Amino acid sequence: MPKLKTNSAAKKRFKKTAKGKIKYKRPGLRHLLYQESSSIKRPKRKPEYVHKTNKKAVEKLIPN
Repeated sequence: MPKLKTNSAAKKRFKKTAKGKIKYKRPGLRHLLYQESSSIKRPKRKPEYVHKTNKKAVEKLIPN
């Protein structure tokens, strides 16, 4: 059986945790930040976890 290839874009964006969740950085902190209040920007600093409905699809992209 051939080796499974990891999707290069996905491996840069997602990381598996020890408990099996898939973590990613929230979007919206690169540019055009002057128009957003601090209360909007602050939660974006924390990591987010992939929702259970999308988890299977993301796990196919990062099998290892």
